[in-house]
Amino acid sequence: MSDTRPIGVFDSGLGGLTVVRELQRVMPGEKIVYLGDTARFPYGGRSEEVIGEFAHQAGSFLYKHDIKLMIVACNTASSVGLDSLKRHTREHPVIGVVLPGARASVLRTAEKKIGVIGTRATVRSEAYNRAILKLDSEIRVYGKPCPLFAPLVEEGLLDSEITRMTAQHYLYELVDKGIDCLILGCTHYPLLMEVIQATVGTRVQLIDTALWTAKEAQDILVALDSLNDGGDDGLAGSSFFVTDLTPGFRERAEAFLGAELTSVKRVTIEELTDAAGD
Repeated sequence: MSDTRPIGVFDSGLGGLTVVRELQRVMPGEKIVYLGDTARFPYGGRSEEVIGEFAHQAGSFLYKHDIKLMIVACNTASSVGLDSLKRHTREHPVIGVVLPGARASVLRTAEKKIGVIGTRATVRSEAYNRAILKLDSEIRVYGKPCPLFAPLVEEGLLDSEITRMTAQHYLYELVDKGIDCLILGCTHYPLLMEVIQATVGTRVQLIDTALWTAKEAQDILVALDSLNDGGDDGLAGSSFFVTDLTPGFRERAEAFLGAELTSVKRVTIEELTDAAGD
């Protein structure tokens, strides 16, 4: 049985497009409906209550597109808003990016020392800590907020001197802790992979949550017999929505996705609020 309904993905900005990129790599036939809340980016400095409300609005909007699976590609929303969102779900499975990344890191650490980088809200929530320690209570987890990374990515400063200096400022502390795995706890961060790897050294394995989230989505759809078997060009039938269509958006978004965007539309905050109220 082929399920042609799309997968819904949302993020606070463009970072979730790294999840879309991985979804297309492992399941090229799947169509995507993507929502980037670019007008309210970043979520990392906001309260848990507000983040939960934003997640509920985004989820309600995606439900209106008859999705078969929802992915909360925003680490901040996954860390503090996922439970709230699940309470409002209907029959659709919902996954975040925290558990897939935690599982991958536990399987790969030899020294049992794992670093987690993300927004202030993600690190403050200790969602990765709880997930990792539930799997292996002997592991030590070191969190480090990196609030400047996502804005640098959004500005396209992927390999600039300021980005390298920022990485050194944030990451040397974790290297000194002796970590051997580093979870990229924000979907923007895979685009900084080269700079981050050069900063922490090759003995530290980077855990790309976008990759492992896509693999978990694939496992769920296989188990539900809900894969789209209709071809290998799902991206052509995908839709992308943002709450603020800024100049240069398409160029930066295509850098995230590694492909040309076909359909990009603006959705207003009022439309998201209305969707949550229905």
